[in-house]
Amino acid sequence: MIKNYWNKGSKQKRITILVSLLLLVLLFFFRDDYQPVLLFLRKYIFVIITSLLVLFFGLRKFRKSVNVSGRLVILALLIVFFGILYVVGWHYKMYDYMKTYNVFNDLNKVEINELPLTQNERIQPLRNVFSMANESVGETKDVSLPHLVRIGTENKWTMAIQPSEKYVMQRISDNTEEVFSVSSTSPFPRFSNENRIDVTFSIGESLKFSRNTYNAVVQRFNPWMLFNYEPSDTFYMKNDENNWVEVVSLIKWKGFFFPYPSFGGVMIIDSGEHDFNDYLERITIGKGTFVSPDEIKNYPFLNKQNTLAEVVSQLQAESLKFLGGFSDPLPWNMETAVKIPLMPKDQNQQPYVTDFDFAGSNSDAYSGLYHWFGLEPVGNERTSLSYSVFIPADGSDKLYYYDHATKKQGYAGVSAMPLKVKESRKEYDWNASTPVEFRPYIKDIAGRKRMFFLGTISSISSTDAKQFDGSATPDLVLIDSEYRDVIWIDVKHPSTWDETVYNQLNEAWRSSEGIGYYFKEAPKDEDILEQQMESIIAIPKIDNNTDKIEALQRELDSLKRVREQ
Repeated sequence: MIKNYWNKGSKQKRITILVSLLLLVLLFFFRDDYQPVLLFLRKYIFVIITSLLVLFFGLRKFRKSVNVSGRLVILALLIVFFGILYVVGWHYKMYDYMKTYNVFNDLNKVEINELPLTQNERIQPLRNVFSMANESVGETKDVSLPHLVRIGTENKWTMAIQPSEKYVMQRISDNTEEVFSVSSTSPFPRFSNENRIDVTFSIGESLKFSRNTYNAVVQRFNPWMLFNYEPSDTFYMKNDENNWVEVVSLIKWKGFFFPYPSFGGVMIIDSGEHDFNDYLERITIGKGTFVSPDEIKNYPFLNKQNTLAEVVSQLQAESLKFLGGFSDPLPWNMETAVKIPLMPKDQNQQPYVTDFDFAGSNSDAYSGLYHWFGLEPVGNERTSLSYSVFIPADGSDKLYYYDHATKKQGYAGVSAMPLKVKESRKEYDWNASTPVEFRPYIKDIAGRKRMFFLGTISSISSTDAKQFDGSATPDLVLIDSEYRDVIWIDVKHPSTWDETVYNQLNEAWRSSEGIGYYFKEAPKDEDILEQQMESIIAIPKIDNNTDKIEALQRELDSLKRVREQ
């Protein structure tokens, strides 16, 4: 058809050339708009090709059939095939099943035999931090979702103060001009003064058109990356020159049969107000510096950092359900199948980004930020802790897991914690408050490593279940996952937590484990005097019978000499 139109004359040729050029320009400048279609084709390429082949040969057979009954049989077979494809692949989620199995086979899994210790415990859960940040900005501003990142040697919640999505003109004309950076270990997060940093990003998550983070990153992709990569979570952190940068985690799709997501590196976007040259670069080839997973080691600020997309780590943790074999997660088996438990009331779901200390744990894992998962059996009534999963937050090609079930430890899992907390304080109004985000707390107490869950009591809005009230001094609880006891701790004095736990549980530990005494106070003067008096009284009197023993010994010797004669 195009050839016939081309041959009609010079006018038609000019029109054809102009339309072709226009299509090329649109394909080039609007690749961020149609890239989701390319990703869809990439994700389901095997299913699409199989379906097209079956449809092609089925319709060809249909056209060649001469009788009505033959055509009806072919149509019925096609309907049955696509019906089975839908029911098995989507309704029963066998496509996701195969995708997760591919993830499992691709993982570099390392089983550890000793739990790491936790360090730099964060006090506030993510939703509390998000609520408090939104309380500190104006009507035309929004706060991006907080992320826990490493700033120098500290762990901090960082988020951008950006133009609100409700006001289109600000999203078109304004920049992101401030970033919150608050300590994660402080019970008093402050969203003002030195924690509110002036820094300009002309590319942001809420901005419009080419200044939108997603659009700018996709425009930076080469043709091969358009089919295989997609932007994910956005983090704000300092680079090696101590300048604030925007780091976008990338997801790379691998495989032909049932493609699966993996960590694809990051795109680094520098801060600063861009000029006209930056504008031309942004609309043509996008913005950002691509860093592949193999190159991350060359950027110190990205090492032991939190840059891994959570959707990737969630699928990696879920894939451990295949540790018992390919068929074990099927409905008629499920001997070792596990799941990631879902927490109610729109809480922050796992993973919980936690700082772990692997020193002395007999593994090559670094000490720093990890995505932690507490996997539990698939049944809703089963809440035991089966596996603790530690996925390096910087995207390192390893997954560490600790098998609680095989060791028969009988620990309670995350989903069992809320009811235990509510049972311990019946006087609370649990309709207005709820315990949230039970992250691991592992410490060496009373002679061995003990695993607890650290939870925060948050108030929830009665009108919006997603609105959490973040108090500056929240109530905190520690739950012993082995003994199931709930310990209410003082948020203002973290140094006393371990002793508080010991004071409540030491008698149970001593009777059950036969341990000694710990956390002894320094004895007072009167205690020392009393101990000395008791020791003097306790010394037994010893009779000196040396003379009698020697006389008996002489008599015995004389009797021996008489017998010898």
